[in-house]
Amino acid sequence: MSSNILGISGYYHDSAAALLGGGKIVAAAQEERFTRKKHDACFPAQAVSYCIREAGLKLTDLDSIVFYEKPLVKFERLLETYLSYAPSGISSFIASMPVWLKEKLYLKSTLKRELSDLAGCKIDQLPPLLFAEHHQSHAASAFYPSPFERAAVLCLDGVGEWATSSAWLGEDRQLSALWEISFPHSLGLLYSAFTYYTGFRVNSGEYKLMGLASYGEARYVDLILDNLMDLKEDGTFRLDMQYFDYCAGLRMTNEKFDRLFGGPARQGETAISQREMDIAASIQVVTEQVVMRLACSLQKETGADYLCLAGGVALNCVSNGKLLRNGPFKDIWIQPAAGDAGGALGAALVAWHADPKHDRQLGTGDAMSGSYLGPQFSSDMIKAELDAQGVVYHEHAEGELLDKLAHLLNDGKVVGWFQGRMEFGPRALGARSIIGDPRNTDMQSVMNLKIKYRESFRPFAPSVLAERVSDYFEHAHPSPYMMM
Repeated sequence: MSSNILGISGYYHDSAAALLGGGKIVAAAQEERFTRKKHDACFPAQAVSYCIREAGLKLTDLDSIVFYEKPLVKFERLLETYLSYAPSGISSFIASMPVWLKEKLYLKSTLKRELSDLAGCKIDQLPPLLFAEHHQSHAASAFYPSPFERAAVLCLDGVGEWATSSAWLGEDRQLSALWEISFPHSLGLLYSAFTYYTGFRVNSGEYKLMGLASYGEARYVDLILDNLMDLKEDGTFRLDMQYFDYCAGLRMTNEKFDRLFGGPARQGETAISQREMDIAASIQVVTEQVVMRLACSLQKETGADYLCLAGGVALNCVSNGKLLRNGPFKDIWIQPAAGDAGGALGAALVAWHADPKHDRQLGTGDAMSGSYLGPQFSSDMIKAELDAQGVVYHEHAEGELLDKLAHLLNDGKVVGWFQGRMEFGPRALGARSIIGDPRNTDMQSVMNLKIKYRESFRPFAPSVLAERVSDYFEHAHPSPYMMM
């Protein structure tokens, strides 16, 4: 079985490409890693080129290419939303329609043109171009690489075509849809609304909100549950759209939201007060409650012992840890590239498993290879680049290098660590990482303020031997992808 399938995500945020060969993951990478534009949304030309190069193929050798969502269905949702909120959504309509009418509505033609340019061939020489659904791609990225033969699957994000939350049951190679919550009622967009209100950028600042939450008291939980959302015992919910502007306007929240929380949204770069910390802690608690209730309901419905997660909300490692410790499942597994980048991998997996002749590749562990699926560089290549840039360097044998590293860390130095294949997903997992001594009480502020030039409250992940996890954390579960 040598089917070569390329999955692509793009044109919204976190563009990426992933390649399957015979059902196994050969390569996967985000476009931002090549362009150095955070959350790059453009056609992932360099990621595609890397993937096919890693497999030793040309684009025309592929059996199929799969895009991670259906743009026409997404356009239908946008039109229906604008009509529902007319005439109040006219400013947002005017802002978004030219882009859709010029580019996104004809995405199939755009993709074919980009791919043919990349391959240097005519469009009719390209392999078939297929389209999966957004949440179907998320679900496939969560279940198929997981170590579970049977598992419930929960996908939570902002919005795909219509779905914002969806539940699935995975059984061997079958992945069956169970139910979904539709736009505009979205846990991901609710979290993004608070990201906006506390002064961070939507679609990139949500992890800042999660980090800020640990400094606050959850004083606004009842205010949120009494006014912003109707949360049922089974975890399903509806938002009161009177407080939100993302359907009809160019903002996430509005004046009524401001009045509820006693003031306007914080402007970016201004000082963060205890109020923002308490608001962050409150929406974090609400998010954890929704996720826990949905997971418990899904376990009752399916009787599954295991749970798989994907979608942007699945990057909330605090929520994930509480779900693992207190939830109804024996174990959970989260796609390391849980956001839209992972949709590229999921789309390829959807196409592979759609063929009844293709078996699921189930091994003793997960199929992600530690999420080390990006490019790597030999010592000769590294030396050539250093020489070309005129960088002063010293080469050490491995034992000598590790001894020197230990002494540097012990002396309070910060080290850039580069080895092996690049990580796929948003988390640095030791292949492209900035490391320091976690015993040093100054290390967090040194890294944030002097190295990364970012907010002082931002957390770092301590690396711990898997067998020593329970010495430092409240559970003994390994977390190789920084998802717990």
